[in-house]
Amino acid sequence: MSKLNSLDDPKLFLDSKQLGKLIKLLAENGYDVIGPVCRDNAIIYNHIDDVSQLPRGWSDQQGAAYYRLKKDQHDLYFNYTVGPNSLKTFLFPPFIELWQAQKKPGGIKINYNHDKIKKTAVIGLRACELAALAVHDRVLTKDKYKDHDYEQRRKNIFIIGVICTRAGGTCFCVSMGTGPQINSGYDIALTEIKRGDSHGFVAEPGSEKGRSILTLLRARRAKQDDLNAAAEAISRAETGMQLSLDTKSIPTRLAVNVESPHWDKVAERCLACSNCTMVCPTCFCTTVIDSTDLTGMTASRSRKWDSCFRLDYSYIHGGSIRQSIKSRYRQWLTHKLSSWVDQFGTFGCVGCGRCITWCPVGINMVEEAKAVIESDKKTESLIKVEE
Repeated sequence: MSKLNSLDDPKLFLDSKQLGKLIKLLAENGYDVIGPVCRDNAIIYNHIDDVSQLPRGWSDQQGAAYYRLKKDQHDLYFNYTVGPNSLKTFLFPPFIELWQAQKKPGGIKINYNHDKIKKTAVIGLRACELAALAVHDRVLTKDKYKDHDYEQRRKNIFIIGVICTRAGGTCFCVSMGTGPQINSGYDIALTEIKRGDSHGFVAEPGSEKGRSILTLLRARRAKQDDLNAAAEAISRAETGMQLSLDTKSIPTRLAVNVESPHWDKVAERCLACSNCTMVCPTCFCTTVIDSTDLTGMTASRSRKWDSCFRLDYSYIHGGSIRQSIKSRYRQWLTHKLSSWVDQFGTFGCVGCGRCITWCPVGINMVEEAKAVIESDKKTESLIKVEE
């Protein structure tokens, strides 16, 4: 999906009453629709059938180790930031069976996992999440060894992105260059605006499929007042961001500070619980599980999410390479903000802030990265030598 020429496709205005029609239209076109819903005191992505399931009138408050929902007086559909799950849950599932072997009279029959992949439409994805999707596309489909399950699911997805009009307490997408404006990777991009009795969305097609859907909805051309209101809302999200990270030299700065004494301080707090990697939209570590039934007639191999914070994750013959929590946290943070750049040409972090919100002890990766590179007086001299 590539962004279309805005001169050929002017931005449109979609009345809020049309949102329900959009969901039904997608379902009628064979899509399994996924959108944000309130469940278990959080806003998560889940299967939806009707516009009434969207979290209209709800907002969120986020901070380090803090997440709360609250009723929102603005009565908007998307006046929240990101919840604990992401598109990764659906494109790179937590658990899949790879194959199953059954002992038969004539030998062993192997059945590979060739589940029919459904067409899926996702509504509500934010700019940081689309940036994470681009990271997964690069890692999982662009190299010699592709993840074919991910690739098939990716080909069958329709994306309706929503541009953030408010910043969350742990967001830093502006620093990472991943938001709040959505620039690519969508079929339709929406910006929710409300002025007086007027409530709707500035809509922009990002693909032929998106254009066709908007045509069927008969969305009118956006007026200048609509565009101004959308631009003001996006600007509020940009300026409202409380966290920032200077990414220009951070890959090198972290690389030369792998022995910083600050890693020990982080390790004193870190529980190695893996929460940060489970909620992260770009983490893709997995492990393989082999199992058999009690009769020995059936064996299977499955894949499930894993985490570099687990002691056994780095296990090889003789033991685990990263014995300490310090070494595992350092591996995670330097991979996200340093070595990932060497591997794939981008950061492994998109600034969504999930790892900060859902860390039970409130470790803030932005502040920890700053503390590491500021804790060693040798940093500046080493950077200058490299430059």
